Amino acid sequence: MFTDIIPFSIEINTALIAGACLWALALYVGLSRLKDWFIEKLNLWFNFAERFMYTSQQEFDRTRPARESQNAFYASLFSIIPFLAIGILCDLAIEWGLGRGWSVSMGLLACIGCAIYELGKLDGENS
Repeated sequence: MFTDIIPFSIEINTALIAGACLWALALYVGLSRLKDWFIEKLNLWFNFAERFMYTSQQEFDRTRPARESQNAFYASLFSIIPFLAIGILCDLAIEWGLGRGWSVSMGLLACIGCAIYELGKLDGENS
């Protein structure tokens, strides 16, 4: 279907995509303090950068709650990007060191391990 439109073939390495996303999820869950720091800094930067788009203080104050909640959403969404980059590097390192078959398996094990670590950390904080 796409070969009719595009005259060349595009190779997609699905194992790399799956492994990198699993590693990114594991790091996102396991490094929750770093994730919260990224979200906080991105939110501050979005709020600071958006201030220069308004010329009147009244309009800026009137739309503040909606803008701040939208910026918090964007900050949490964009905080995934550094973890995806590190996840790609972790997946490529596992693929280089152990072979292609281990990258997705190790990503899945990392997800499970980081989730258990985070649950234990939350339980320890609540006790």
